Amino acid sequence: MANQGTILKYVYELERKRGGDLWFTQPMGGGRVKTYTFGEAIEEARRVAAFLDEMNLEKGSKIILCSKNTAWWIIADLAIWMAGHVTVPIYPTLTDATVRYIVDHSEAKLAFIGKLDDWAMMADGFPPELRKVEMPLGPGIGAEKWEDIVKRFAPLPGTPDRDPEELGTIVYTSGTTGKPKGVMLSFKAMLASAEGFADAIGVTRNDRMLSYLPLAHVFERACVECTGIVGGCQIFFAESLDTFVQDIQRARPTVFISVPRLWLKFQAGVFAKMPPEKLDKLLRIPIVNKLVKKKVLKGLGLDQVRLAGSGSAPTPPELIAWYHKLGLVLTEGYGMSENFSYSHINMPNDIRVGYVGKNQKGVETRISEIGEIEIKSPAAMMGYYKDEEATRAVFTPDGFFKTGDRGELDSEGRLRITGRVKEIFKTSKGKYVAPAPIESEILVHPMIEQACVCGAGFPQPFALVVLTEDAARRRNGPERKQIEDSIKAHVQAVNAKLDPHEQLDFVTIVNDQWTVENDLLTPTMKLRRTAVEDKYLGRAESWAAKKQRVIWEDEALAS
Repeated sequence: MANQGTILKYVYELERKRGGDLWFTQPMGGGRVKTYTFGEAIEEARRVAAFLDEMNLEKGSKIILCSKNTAWWIIADLAIWMAGHVTVPIYPTLTDATVRYIVDHSEAKLAFIGKLDDWAMMADGFPPELRKVEMPLGPGIGAEKWEDIVKRFAPLPGTPDRDPEELGTIVYTSGTTGKPKGVMLSFKAMLASAEGFADAIGVTRNDRMLSYLPLAHVFERACVECTGIVGGCQIFFAESLDTFVQDIQRARPTVFISVPRLWLKFQAGVFAKMPPEKLDKLLRIPIVNKLVKKKVLKGLGLDQVRLAGSGSAPTPPELIAWYHKLGLVLTEGYGMSENFSYSHINMPNDIRVGYVGKNQKGVETRISEIGEIEIKSPAAMMGYYKDEEATRAVFTPDGFFKTGDRGELDSEGRLRITGRVKEIFKTSKGKYVAPAPIESEILVHPMIEQACVCGAGFPQPFALVVLTEDAARRRNGPERKQIEDSIKAHVQAVNAKLDPHEQLDFVTIVNDQWTVENDLLTPTMKLRRTAVEDKYLGRAESWAAKKQRVIWEDEALAS
């Protein structure tokens, strides 16, 4: 599938050969949808590119793209590239201070503003003098309208392409600490990732994908937008969390990617309707199990999925095994912003649960003396924008990227992630603890949705946990004691698997959900560990003094 050009070469090929085929299905509210063929979408991109061309911006100008996932997100991305510029995506949930930092740091010349849940939270981040275009379903910002531009401009002619070595996008990392860094990705890197994924998972025109993870993050952009273009498949968009079930059932995806937290939510939704003990019992009955599997997957909207992927954060092995029991081929992969998500993938015929798979084509991996994973990928970034020092710090002299993750390779070359180099902490006994593997064990419990293992400077580590929505609703009723006893038994089972210095002293069930909105998760739903610790650790000594295995935060606050 090699193409000696850029993603745009595939775009023009789709326009020429499949212009009348359906590409996008976009919800418009109230159950209505708008569809685009390849020809219609690419013509609209050409019209917006002509508008950008008329602005007479310096080639390679940075253009902000801030919106939840819509068809127009991808159309705008293509238009920016056609016109010779660089896309700077902004997560649709960032605060105005972070937005302003990215706008200023990137020296953006224009901003496309689209569908957002909370424009007021972000608005002050866009300076008044920055020219703005409001995309369809936008929040009403009083800027010039996308629809008017499309009517006013004739399509940009020809097949304008870019040098593969040229900068195509700057992706600002969500980051768990500090200011975001601008990851510079070339067209060559993006194409290497997209072609690699399309070849590995065999994406074709017969596949359907649902786009709902943030397109501002490389995981969705690489695996859905770019891989979808290379494979020429249909892309459906989600409207909202409230309509997600209808959205996924409309799409009936054949290739579906998600993040661990959402796979856990799907599982919790199943358990809320059918207790795990009953489900396990039914799955053991030969005649019944096929019907049960089909019913569960159909209820999730995943009955047509031939390949399901999980990435962006470690996935509990037991969770992957649970989906396999249901007949869903859930594979885990590994990648980063710095290599456009192109690094490792588990293939359906070669899955080892707990590992993220083997090198993708063209990737090299090694483990450093301190246990850090180092990767050389054909999709490697050009560097961090305006930060040569940080760029030099993350590359070895022979060109391997230092990931910051700890890991190990098995005899077949499969990679296992064992934690973050900087997340490992030392207890007051002088013992080192890696929190990520313990958190994966904790998250197996059907009533626990989020977990954070802490304990730097304490005699033993401990965990903070957030209940699933269903369990949280029942926490103040007669089932509270049952929930506590179940989690207590689970902690004992987890501790039995751990070395003595890793065993949990106690678990605190906290009151609040950890969300992107309250800054306890990154936009890609990774734990902001420092923020979580800052919120709770002031009370940890009093919790430890209770000498209880399970502590309710609400009871501790009342006492």
